[in-house]
Amino acid sequence: MAELQKAGDGVPPSSNTQKPKPQKELYPMTSWKYDAFLHTFSILVDLFFREVHPRGAWRVPRSGPILFVAAPHANQFVDGLVLQRTLKQEANRRVGLLIAEKSVHGFIGWGSRQTGSVPVGRAQDKAKAAKGLIYMPDPINDPTLIRGVGTDFEKEAEVGGIIFLPSIKGQSGSSVDIAKIVGPEEIRTKRPFSGKLALFQLTGRDDITGEGKFDARDLKGPKDGYEGTKYKLAPHTDQTEVYKAVFNRLKSGGCIGIFPEGGSHDRTELLPLKAGVAIMALGTLAEDPHCGLQIVPVGMNYFHAHKFRSRAVVEFGTPFQIPDEIVEKYKNNQRRDAISQTLDMVHQALSAVTVSAPDYDTLTCIQAARRLYNSGKKLPLPMVVELNRKLAIGFSKYKEDPRIVALMDNLRDYNKQLHYLNIKDHQLSYARMTLLRVVFTLFYRVAKLLILSIGVVPGLVLFAPVFVATKYISYQKAKEALAGSSVKIQGRDVMATWKLLVAMAFAPALYNLYSIILAVKVYQDNLWGYLHHSIPFWMVYIIAWIIFPAITFAAFRIGEVGMDILKSLRPLVLCISPTSSYSVQRLRERRLELSKQVVTVINDLGPDMYDDFEKTRIVSDPFHDSPSSSRDQSEVRRTRRDDESPLSSPPDSPGLVRRNTTRSSRAIPRNESFSNIGAIGMFATRPPSRSSSRSSSAGGGLGSTRFPVSGFTSLDSQDGFQEANNKIRAAMKERSQIRRRKSGFSVDEDESDA
Repeated sequence: MAELQKAGDGVPPSSNTQKPKPQKELYPMTSWKYDAFLHTFSILVDLFFREVHPRGAWRVPRSGPILFVAAPHANQFVDGLVLQRTLKQEANRRVGLLIAEKSVHGFIGWGSRQTGSVPVGRAQDKAKAAKGLIYMPDPINDPTLIRGVGTDFEKEAEVGGIIFLPSIKGQSGSSVDIAKIVGPEEIRTKRPFSGKLALFQLTGRDDITGEGKFDARDLKGPKDGYEGTKYKLAPHTDQTEVYKAVFNRLKSGGCIGIFPEGGSHDRTELLPLKAGVAIMALGTLAEDPHCGLQIVPVGMNYFHAHKFRSRAVVEFGTPFQIPDEIVEKYKNNQRRDAISQTLDMVHQALSAVTVSAPDYDTLTCIQAARRLYNSGKKLPLPMVVELNRKLAIGFSKYKEDPRIVALMDNLRDYNKQLHYLNIKDHQLSYARMTLLRVVFTLFYRVAKLLILSIGVVPGLVLFAPVFVATKYISYQKAKEALAGSSVKIQGRDVMATWKLLVAMAFAPALYNLYSIILAVKVYQDNLWGYLHHSIPFWMVYIIAWIIFPAITFAAFRIGEVGMDILKSLRPLVLCISPTSSYSVQRLRERRLELSKQVVTVINDLGPDMYDDFEKTRIVSDPFHDSPSSSRDQSEVRRTRRDDESPLSSPPDSPGLVRRNTTRSSRAIPRNESFSNIGAIGMFATRPPSRSSSRSSSAGGGLGSTRFPVSGFTSLDSQDGFQEANNKIRAAMKERSQIRRRKSGFSVDEDESDA
């Protein structure tokens, strides 16, 4: 926006032509600072994660305002770095994130300023334990009335503030806004507390159903003798400046990223979404209805998020816009209804790109079912996430079905047996090997491990203090986060962040210490006389700064392979041991039986969930498909309409349908990141990414013959179609020229005629 000329030129501006002076952006984003920060600190993502796989990045609009809503927020500050890096690499979009105000200090604060992040004051960060106990005197007839024992609400609480209940046994506590302070021992909330846990905490009654209803309706008050529960109070937080900054950024065509759960956590399901994400979208559209704001759901799917060299899949869902009628409701003082509908839309969109389970036990059973259903096949990482999601949806929908109940019990028992033997599911394949082959494989891998240790031990010794420090401090920070949170289970969501922060601070200091010690030793006696006296000690210091990090990095890369080999030794030893080989064999047989049960249940219930189940199944039936049927299924996949995606979402999931497509576009191979069509043969403009360090175990890419993955739709935008069209035409022209050369025609003459 152009600024007005200053009146110092001597000629005052005309009142008729004068325009309002644009406001200075509260939290500005500078492109070169943003890019420099990401380019520098993306190295941390590459070091910490073995693979970060983008999926569906082609869906991200290349222009216009976008509100990215990402979940689950399982990795604290690492989530933001991964999201920003992926968007810049795959979609060339810069996104300013909303960050907790309490975190805007030190390195995190500096980094947030470089990337144009918007600090947000959160009520839970300001919550403090209040004196006394609280309970609900009449939960049935007057559920918004909260009474205290030994409380002083008039001094400690305020209208617009929030009252928090404590978490119990891994279940997060509830919170509601305060509507009115009746007296020192009575307040009214804007809405009633809901949920079985909250009502139990406030009444002490055990006649509460899973839906938060009371069975004994004639009993009006709390349980006899119940005194109440502890609680916390938070003051009212004014977010006016935050919303203003977000509105301005979006109206100017920028991007905002938000984790709508309100904070990081290590739970297996999404937390209730905060209303702020809806207010930001609706408020922007209320001020500028024609800005073209789109909301893009982002699934942050991690495999052991807190562990070093783990994996992640960042999945972008279908962009959607808020209907005009909802915006009109928001503008016409029907805000509660408008916000509620918007939150429902956001939650539904996030459900299509995330994997949610009610608890960790259910999640491990779902993962076991996926491995058993996919027996003998190797899936690409995004397909693993998609299969987990579909299974989670199915298990949730049919959780009361006797077949699912029996299957879950068998899966739990199978997981317990694996845990008892301390082996992984895929390692049971060693039990099929002959004894001679097992012995040979064991000795071969031990020898390989010894050779690899030559490259690992030096770096491991040099970096050992950093490993110890990162592990100790991250565990301590996890304990602190757990103690101060009502939603965390083990506090693992902060561990990756603190591992990176400690390593960033400690590793350079350690390398500097090593370099100084080496330089001093060269200065004293030329390193015990091994170096020539003409070599200056300062040069040794500089060279040491290059060598020590290089040794450590080499140890990382070699050690990654060595750890995989080391983990594979135990099942080989168990197969040789007379005391355990029988148990391994029986468990392998049990696995085959359970695999058949999983396939049977999925084949029975799958068609009830998806009308096009056979066409859209991710994995072909491992027990009933013949080679001919596989070929038939491949033909079906190749000729399927594009709106019949092999990774279809549940019937009630939001999504756009591709209708106006051609047979040519359907034949184009699909691509995992969707923005990198250059990775496909004739379009190639750069070598494939190095991120697939485990392509052999992940099933490789789309050219893999080990697993019949049906094609992914890769072009759903006008720009994408135009780009592909130009490259196809260029390739066809080149091939035409080659044919003409072979037939004796002059290419130059043909081009001049044109």
